[in-house]
Amino acid sequence: RGEELKLLGMWASPFVVRVQIALRLKGLSYEYVEEDLQSKSELLLRSNPAHAGKVPVLIHNGKPVCESSVILRYIDEAFSGSGPSLLPADPYGRAVALFWAVFVDDTLLKARSQALRGETVEEKEEGRKKAAVAMETLEGVLMESKARFFSGRDVPGYLDIMLGGLLGSMRATEEMCGLQTFDPTTTPLLAAWAELFCALDAVELVMPRVERLVEYAEAMQQPRTAVSSTTN
Repeated sequence: RGEELKLLGMWASPFVVRVQIALRLKGLSYEYVEEDLQSKSELLLRSNPAHAGKVPVLIHNGKPVCESSVILRYIDEAFSGSGPSLLPADPYGRAVALFWAVFVDDTLLKARSQALRGETVEEKEEGRKKAAVAMETLEGVLMESKARFFSGRDVPGYLDIMLGGLLGSMRATEEMCGLQTFDPTTTPLLAAWAELFCALDAVELVMPRVERLVEYAEAMQQPRTAVSSTTN
């Protein structure tokens, strides 16, 4: 069947990176369209009116799908016959993967955001502590998978992509602000997982280099908000 896939994105967005990794892991061909978020295209504004033209947007045969977490699930269902499945087939396994993916965005990312953008030293320190606890929680989840990936297999799945897509921006933040990505002492499994994930062909090709992300953030003069406020 003739499938037309077009991804509207912005190179520095970790949420766009998530979608690119998923598409590559599934072995799907797609057209990538780089968006200028300071001057958004009509196609982007029309495709994601609910969120004022945020990226990523995946357009499949003319129909737009928005939000990285939703796009990943869509790719998995719409192209179930291509590549490895991203989510488990059994309902409970799917629910568990989806739960921890929400944890990544709602708990880990929010804690890191507080650590970076808290109005007081105390707020920032509280954010750092919350982020450390969230990391240790995810370390336990990875341990329970009894595999190199959260998927419990030799190939990454939904949760791996949801967390792994953030690694470039997390490492750039570490370089700029000293907020550690994964502590090899307290979260050795996550540290090893991150190296393994980033070495995958599907990831290496689309993960932005840390140096370039740092340069971009510094040029924007708002290093901690430049990307996150315009992408999802």
